[in-house]
Amino acid sequence: MRIGYKLAAEAFGPNELVRQAVRAEEAGFDFVEISDHFHPWLDNQGHSPFAWTVLGTIAAKTERIELATGVTCPILRYHPAIVAQAAATLAILSGNRFTLGVGSGERLNEHVVGREFPPVRIRHRMLREAIEIIRLLWSGGYHSYDGEFLSLSDARVFDLPETLPPIAVASGGLEAACIAAELGDGLFATEPESEIVERYRASGGAGPRYAEVGMAWAPDEETAAKAVLDTTRWALTGWKVMSELPNPVNFAAATTTVRLEDVLDNFACGPDPARYLDAAQQYTDAGFDHLVMQNAGPDPDGFLDFYRRELDKPLRALTPSV
Repeated sequence: MRIGYKLAAEAFGPNELVRQAVRAEEAGFDFVEISDHFHPWLDNQGHSPFAWTVLGTIAAKTERIELATGVTCPILRYHPAIVAQAAATLAILSGNRFTLGVGSGERLNEHVVGREFPPVRIRHRMLREAIEIIRLLWSGGYHSYDGEFLSLSDARVFDLPETLPPIAVASGGLEAACIAAELGDGLFATEPESEIVERYRASGGAGPRYAEVGMAWAPDEETAAKAVLDTTRWALTGWKVMSELPNPVNFAAATTTVRLEDVLDNFACGPDPARYLDAAQQYTDAGFDHLVMQNAGPDPDGFLDFYRRELDKPLRALTPSV
């Protein structure tokens, strides 16, 4: 089992994210994963720096910890050629510590460039083409590509790492799990759905399987849960909602009925290590082997100390219960 720390780019500025990544390395995490957003989920989160600049700075300030995007959408706000170039550069600067997480995106971030945000079935077809373009450019030399949705004209990425970054594909459903198996090197998910892992494996996927585990550390359960309710209640809306709403104000409106009890049902909150291990066990049982600790509590340093003291060894010892 490998354990990662989620850098919440919607909740913290760039310097603080770099500081947390350095502390995560000191705390023993295997990797950090950063969201690649243009907007935060809620206005009161107050941040959304450019993920690639933050990752480059982290690469320069750390030695061991691996880096990942969780995840980048390479079909609308970015052209896949730009993502291919950025990922190759980051792989070099980090000493081959980078994993490129990609997905079909959220309207929240992709509509800002003024392009239509298509339905998910179209986005999946676009994602296939984007991964093909990235792989093509990583093969070296000049290339062109004429797809149904995306094109490439006589392009070359000149600086390529000796070892190409693995690509982990975000899968909120079974179709995307097939894309991950066919075109990716790993799977990325946010819910403990064993069906997604099973479809990934049945389709030939044999790579790492990443999942984010929601939690909130604080000295008491109520303080932790209130922090989630204030800044992270959007996470309870589910992927179909999360991918479609266009602005933070829409997420604020969509989550007015979320209660403290709902938070406690979905997040491991407070100081008890057993609650965190129980939450992680659900993902282990579903077949995931790279667990990302997504702390929504009010004290990142307190959580990092808690992780090193109480969670690191028992999390790594988790095995499927059935």
